This record gives sequence, C-alpha cells and structure tokens, in this order.
Amino acid sequence: MKIVIEEPQDGEEEQIIVKCHELSPELLNVLNSLKTVDSKLIGTIDNKIFRVDPSDIYYIESVDNKTFLYGQSNVYESKQKLYELEEALAAKSFLRVSKSLIINLKKVESLAPALSGRLEAGLANGEKVTISRTYVNKLKDALGVGGGGKVNAN
Repeated sequence: MKIVIEEPQDGEEEQIIVKCHELSPELLNVLNSLKTVDSKLIGTIDNKIFRVDPSDIYYIESVDNKTFLYGQSNVYESKQKLYELEEALAAKSFLRVSKSLIINLKKVESLAPALSGRLEAGLANGEKVTISRTYVNKLKDALGVGGGGKVNAN
C-alpha cells in the first residue's frame, strides 16, 4: 500500500482521497475513525452543558430511559439514546456489553468470572461493571483475550 501526503495549496480545503480495489472492514474502521476524530459528546450536570471527549468516558449506561456518561469523577446525563451513542462511538474503542451498558475498552484493566457465565470488568477508575453472558465472547475477542479465570485485559 502506498501512502501519499501532500500539503494543500493556499485556499484549498484539506481532503483525504482513498483509492482501493475493495473497501475492507479494516479500511472502513480507519475511515470512521477519521470522521469522528474531533467529535465530542454533549452531557449535562445540574443544567450545565459540557462537551465531553469520548476518551474520557469509562462507560455509558441507560437507566430508567435516561442515558449517563461516566467519567473519572463526573457523571453526565446525555440526551442521546444508548443505541445512538453506540453507533456514534463504533469506530472508537467502545463496545456494548449488555442491554443497558457500553464500555470503553481502553479503560478495562481486568476481567474476572461472575455468576451464570457473566464477566466482571474492572475499569481504570476502580469501578466494576458486569458483562452479560451474551456479550462475553464479543468482549474477549475485542480485547484479544481467551480462556477462563482472572485475566489482565491490557
């Protein structure tokens, strides 16, 4: 693969041109990442509006038809639905791990077995979240881990 980087002329807009024989899933991920590189999410705390960088989010949870973005020390309420955030963050390191929960894979420090085939993920902020058994294999694949027992996800 050949990569060419050119400086645009004065007044010319920056652009990315992709020439390919086939649009592979890997290439689609790269393109989606480029589209969302500058995207911020909107969250509120006590009627104050904040722009939240997705990389600062540990997990997103839907409770009683409300959606919350959990950061290191703040919890923001989002007007977006969980499925909308899942779509918006698909190119980033976010993965749905239950009906009401999406986690930031970059914030996962450890995995441990839980009851009924579920997993418990230890996050970098010290919180633990439960991974539904329906999503266990998808999470293990995304993190590149396998087997049983307690594993370090990094």
